[in-house]
Amino acid sequence: MVGINQLQNEIMRQLNIYTNDVKQKMKVNQEELGKEAVKELKKKSPKQTGSYKKGWRLKKEKDRVIVHNATDYQLTHLLEKGHANRDGGRTPPQVHIAPVEEKTVDEYIERVERDIQSS
Repeated sequence: MVGINQLQNEIMRQLNIYTNDVKQKMKVNQEELGKEAVKELKKKSPKQTGSYKKGWRLKKEKDRVIVHNATDYQLTHLLEKGHANRDGGRTPPQVHIAPVEEKTVDEYIERVERDIQSS
């Protein structure tokens, strides 16, 4: 007969194994989708000089993956949202970040849900 303490310890051990498995899969998904987002942003970014387009990078910090523009980070908001010109006019927005972000987030949620169910 199994004692209650042994049962409790075995349940905790199995939960830890499951949790670690899901965390590992989440890290892999973050990295893969981050790389895909960088490729997609490089394709969809406006090209004037090419510096902005080439500046998209993936940065890993602890448990996070950050996609950012390393060369022309100041332009991301201006291009995405539009901005005022010196002559009083406005430059129209060139939406290129939001669709990639939305697609990446949706795909990440789908993958995590699938990994949780399969583990």
